[in-house]
Amino acid sequence: MKLQKVLCPEWDRLLAATIITAITAIASLSTPAQAQATPPTDPQIVEIVEAANKIDIGYAKIALKKSEDKQVRGFAQGMINDHSAVLKSVANLAAKLNVTPEKSDTSKSLKTQAEETTKKLQADKGKAFDKAYIDNEVAYHQAVIDALNKALIPNAKNAELKSALTGAVPLFEGHLEHAKQIQASL
Repeated sequence: MKLQKVLCPEWDRLLAATIITAITAIASLSTPAQAQATPPTDPQIVEIVEAANKIDIGYAKIALKKSEDKQVRGFAQGMINDHSAVLKSVANLAAKLNVTPEKSDTSKSLKTQAEETTKKLQADKGKAFDKAYIDNEVAYHQAVIDALNKALIPNAKNAELKSALTGAVPLFEGHLEHAKQIQASL
């Protein structure tokens, strides 16, 4: 049975939105040598994904409160919808695989980094906010794609988890392109 059928019909789209944030944390917090020396375990990957979902929902909620740009608001609402659904899907996947999320230096650093980004986003206003939010999303997605291919997929031990991560790459690329289109129009 394929993992996508176990979770929900929109698993690929939802997982893509979740993993984007998680992979960014791995990419931005470790050098390639460090990432290879201490690869994340499957329970750590699940914890990172859960934290990443909550963080991106937080960023998107800020965008909905502060932005007046229709494209930015639409993107943010999509992130809230996707990440909220993914939180439920991740919990179902973890239960199915009998994986208990495990905190790691990466998940802790991800939360610390999110606090800093949140402060910056809350301080920005108007078009400066829109640009900061979308610039963050573009950088985030690019780092996710790189880290997915270089860190998470090679280190995932569970075949279903590895398959889900691999299947998400094209979706991340789509999210990146969408964010870049908005970025170019701001």
